[in-house]
Amino acid sequence: MKTLVHWLASPWRRSALAAVAGALPVLAFPAPSLWWFAYVALVPWLLLARTAPTGRRAAVDGWWGGFGFMLAMHHWLLPNLHVFTFVIAALLGALWAPWGWLVRRLLGGAPTRGRVLAALAVLPSGWLAAELVRSWQGLGGPWGVLGASQWQVAAALRLASVGGVWLLSFLVVALNVAVAVLVAVRRARVPAVAGLVAVAAVTSAAWVFAPRPDTGGRARIALVQPGIVAGADSADRRFDREEQLTRELAGQDVGLIVWGESSVGFDLGDRPDLARRLAALSRETGAEILVNVDARRSDRPGIYKSSVLVGPDGPTGDRYDKMRLVPFGEYVPARSLLGWATSVGKAAGEDRRRGSEQVVMDAGNGLRIGPMVCFESAFPDMSRHLAEDGADVLLAQSSTSTFQHSWAPGQHASLAALRAAETGRPMVHATLTGVSAVYGPGGEPVGPRLGTDASAARTYEVPLAHGTTLYVRLGDWSLYGALVILAAWGIAEAFNVRRNARGRLVPPARTAHGSPARPGH
Repeated sequence: MKTLVHWLASPWRRSALAAVAGALPVLAFPAPSLWWFAYVALVPWLLLARTAPTGRRAAVDGWWGGFGFMLAMHHWLLPNLHVFTFVIAALLGALWAPWGWLVRRLLGGAPTRGRVLAALAVLPSGWLAAELVRSWQGLGGPWGVLGASQWQVAAALRLASVGGVWLLSFLVVALNVAVAVLVAVRRARVPAVAGLVAVAAVTSAAWVFAPRPDTGGRARIALVQPGIVAGADSADRRFDREEQLTRELAGQDVGLIVWGESSVGFDLGDRPDLARRLAALSRETGAEILVNVDARRSDRPGIYKSSVLVGPDGPTGDRYDKMRLVPFGEYVPARSLLGWATSVGKAAGEDRRRGSEQVVMDAGNGLRIGPMVCFESAFPDMSRHLAEDGADVLLAQSSTSTFQHSWAPGQHASLAALRAAETGRPMVHATLTGVSAVYGPGGEPVGPRLGTDASAARTYEVPLAHGTTLYVRLGDWSLYGALVILAAWGIAEAFNVRRNARGRLVPPARTAHGSPARPGH
């Protein structure tokens, strides 16, 4: 133990260890998908921060841990953003500095049972506060939210229908806090065990009492994944491949065909020949086709990414322009200040334009679809609003071909399971190059996935559902609850500090038999 304490006395060694500890939770996400590891992955980081010699050092441990977490979660960006990936990780990692300070404040030294009980609520709330801030689209959005690691766990998906992915994050952090206390604070094991029991009770109650989707009816939806098409004239050759695959769906009684993000590289107003070919495909297959146009528009200035529904007579007029753009990938924030990122990586040379509102489309036969584009499937509020607006099926058109051989495609596809469970609506995740997947109203997989090595068209029997989940009705109540917990704890701490300060300032009382100078005389 003395050797470890001496080794950690070096600030750089301690910082390096914090970064490694912060990176551990990433193993719970795809591709490793060790979902169970999330329940203990934060323990080394918690144990390190609680032993910090000062509150300031604990905040530094939080920062370095956050840096490790963000860098590991987004490591697949390195070939594109290069050194800027480290800059982003360092900036976002700072959001965990207050969390590190909180860990030492509540668990440092020999914490009382009261402090441990407070830690079981305050530390998960502090984690949620960091996730809330970084979920702003300008800071990269909610990619890698800790609760998203539970996308394969049926009980967790049921909880997501109650409080969204945020509730999952809260409970996962609470479990880690309880385990850390069991490991390091013997005298406070009773409240730690109570915390574990409380998490188990909440999970069991949600499993029993949370409303299940009222399923009824099915929709036959086909995904067209062309695979990697690169080199000169790739946009035309990709369209040719998608057209060939779509023709294979003729006679399969498909109700809707979905192409991936950037599946059409030309504005259909500028290329009426492509619009005619799409209309012919719709007539041949008997289904409307949802394509994604990534091009400079002919009717207004700028480049847009747009979901466009095409029927047997051509574009139907239903169109959704992507609202939340990928920082650096589709626009450069504060380009006048950060434009140099284009010279060291593959950041966007020109900012794409944003849409103004979400759209629910009528795909025929009473089927209402809510499209999102790529990165937008990471935002729980977008799918929730589409469900509120009457969408029967959620759709995400994506392309992770730039990161084809990384963990990114699997991570992205897993988000659709959470969005489906949160809203009680099936979700289709259609990509150019994989991973494409479909999930039912409870987040359960529907049919086989199309991996990153596939070039195919596949039809899925998608179960439909009605009614709304508690998350759709109540929204982000778990986030607001976490902020209330933090505020209440802060007020209580301020009151205690003030009371202790008053106690130190009050002089000793005089008595009839004494004086301040000579007590008792």
